[in-house]
Amino acid sequence: MTGTSPFRRCPASAGAAALPVPERARRYTLHSPFPLLPMSARLPYTLLWILALPFVLLRLLWRARRQPDYLRHWGERFGSYAGKPPEKLIWVHAVSVGETRAAEPLLRALLAQWPDHGVLLTQMTPTGRETAEALFGKEPRVLLAYLPYDLGWLSARFLRHFRPRFGVIMETELWPNLLATCRRQGVPVALVNARLSERSARRYARLPALSELTLGALSAVAAQTEDDARRLNALGAPQPRVTGSIKFDITPPAAQLELARQFRSGFDQRPVLLAASTRDGEEALLLEAFKQHANTDVLLALVPRHPQRFDEVARLVQSRGLKLQRRSDNAPVAADTRVWLGDSMGEMFAYYAAADVALIGGSWLPFGGQNPIEACAVGTPVLLGPHTYNFLQVAEQAIAAGAAQRLPDAEGGVKEALALLGDPDRRARMAQAGAQFSLAHRGATARTVAVLKTMPAQVEQA
Repeated sequence: MTGTSPFRRCPASAGAAALPVPERARRYTLHSPFPLLPMSARLPYTLLWILALPFVLLRLLWRARRQPDYLRHWGERFGSYAGKPPEKLIWVHAVSVGETRAAEPLLRALLAQWPDHGVLLTQMTPTGRETAEALFGKEPRVLLAYLPYDLGWLSARFLRHFRPRFGVIMETELWPNLLATCRRQGVPVALVNARLSERSARRYARLPALSELTLGALSAVAAQTEDDARRLNALGAPQPRVTGSIKFDITPPAAQLELARQFRSGFDQRPVLLAASTRDGEEALLLEAFKQHANTDVLLALVPRHPQRFDEVARLVQSRGLKLQRRSDNAPVAADTRVWLGDSMGEMFAYYAAADVALIGGSWLPFGGQNPIEACAVGTPVLLGPHTYNFLQVAEQAIAAGAAQRLPDAEGGVKEALALLGDPDRRARMAQAGAQFSLAHRGATARTVAVLKTMPAQVEQA
């Protein structure tokens, strides 16, 4: 509960066409002066939150055993904030690492579009906040804070303290009580870079009243794809516009590319297979296939998605009898090292750029996959597993462009990766296709800002 809303996790078109508003959602759009959302649909949800809160706090303490940062800024999770914020403030919510990285081009565009405003960037996880500090820590107009838990009085404290002119929520991180409070206090909110898989849409449709009221409380919706827009619209979102994925607009930072060159210099010209953003259970499958099929000169760079699993994955590698080194050791990779563990945060571009082939995690078991855009942007051939429902359209587009391939299982992925390592001409073709694919889908940030400028009066006054 600490980082996932009930409407989360529920690519890219060049247009920003609107879909018609369903009749059932029309009465909840912001053409009226911010009416209250009916409490009856939210009451069971609110009661569940109240009952669950002690367990949420215990879970925080439990997670703090591995990540002590969960104990920092504790009061912010209950709407208690220090200092006086700027008078003119735009609020952007990006729940964790992926959303925070995706928000970077949009946040910089907001700073440029509204130069007399600050931006409040909120998260729910320490790793998301750490990523925000790395990206924006030197930007004086950007404030960082945790969003409070989704209880109405906590949301009200948050809004009273920061008084944002409008809010922007990344992807599909929706909280019913928060949005109800925003509407009551006259704060327009847009959902941008929005995505909703068919699987998630079916799950949310089981709570039609709550889904309708929550999505209907939005002022604007900018969806990644036509399919995302259609699914959001069917659940009650007002007039979704298709703007594409903002992640295509992320430019690989020069510092990350330089770090990749440093990584490569420590690999002593060995071929490098990257397993990126892997999830629980996938590492065992990939390691078994790698141990069985790979020559000893091939180096496996293994980067788990969640930092709290770094030590667990290290033990898993050693239990397979494979010699391990860690990125955090900051040492050249020895000739007999088989696995290099990427136990760092905020360096994914460097990992991708340093690799010859990338296996995208989350797709080898039914987790829905991770976005392949970063790998394509630096020209690294991409191999995907069968489970990509969270990024289905961008995955299919990358495959159609020749930048990616889909394999049926982890063993097939490793075997195909090893074949690619032995075929430099095919790797070069995939790398070029990936770079062209990324460039062809840029522009979502500008289209998203255009959608934000169409929101109600507070945005126009901002």
